[in-house]
Amino acid sequence: MRKQLRGSAILLFASLIWGMAFSAQSTASEYMAPFAFTAVRSLVTSFVLFLFLLFTGRLVEKGEGEKSFSKHMLLGSIQGILLFGATGLQQAGIGHTTAAKSGFITALYIVIVPILGALVGHRPSKWVWIGVISSLAGLYMLCIKEGFSIGMGDLLTLGCAFVFSLHILTVDKYAQGYDAAKLCCIQFCVSGILAGIAMLLFEGADLSGARSCIWSILYVGVFSGAVGYTLQITGQRDTDPTVASLVMCMESVFAALGGWLILGQSMLPKEIFGCLLMLLGSVLALLPEKSVSKPR
Repeated sequence: MRKQLRGSAILLFASLIWGMAFSAQSTASEYMAPFAFTAVRSLVTSFVLFLFLLFTGRLVEKGEGEKSFSKHMLLGSIQGILLFGATGLQQAGIGHTTAAKSGFITALYIVIVPILGALVGHRPSKWVWIGVISSLAGLYMLCIKEGFSIGMGDLLTLGCAFVFSLHILTVDKYAQGYDAAKLCCIQFCVSGILAGIAMLLFEGADLSGARSCIWSILYVGVFSGAVGYTLQITGQRDTDPTVASLVMCMESVFAALGGWLILGQSMLPKEIFGCLLMLLGSVLALLPEKSVSKPR
């Protein structure tokens, strides 16, 4: 019990780090184009994880039962492509919406994941469908304006939630037997390279704004990427998966808190109620279906 409490506390701290990262990303969007920021933050995270693997001797050593390096490269590259799509859409969206909205809409992956899983034969529980209804109602309250319009930033962030869902499902299905740190290092490297290419094609090679948001880059690259990831792995070792997911969905609450405390972003009562409905939907989607024993 003590280990699970410790694990949950670690995951809660990771969620705090990730939630506050939305404020850092929002600040960075004022100085850097989306692909430029995504490229820099991803390469910073990859470099930090590379140093971690190098100094712990895990860069060249292969653990017992671990997959080959070529398989790490293949899966890490697939994850990196999805990560690039998710973080690129998120960064593009956060420049046109608030940190609170971005955090809560991104959290919809907790509902989207089991729905996509249903397409491959995993039957969602009734709680998932109730969660979907609650989350959609919350999304409407949070994002839909007069005349049934939705902001471009909200739409881009919703796309980010879908791509994050694909990323989560890929990790869940294929990542067994892989070194998580190596996979993460590779995926962030691939994401950074792809974002760099997209930057050159669509934004030019202007990184001059990086100086003005260097602290946002370091926070998102080092703490949200490398440290947050390490805390997640450490905390999940001693925490039940359902409890872990429930704790980590608090990221969206911390995103709203950070937007209010750091950026001074206020929310209308209607938007606050929408956030609560979306958080409720995420929690309901994680509730297990009770098994009922049939009488003999």
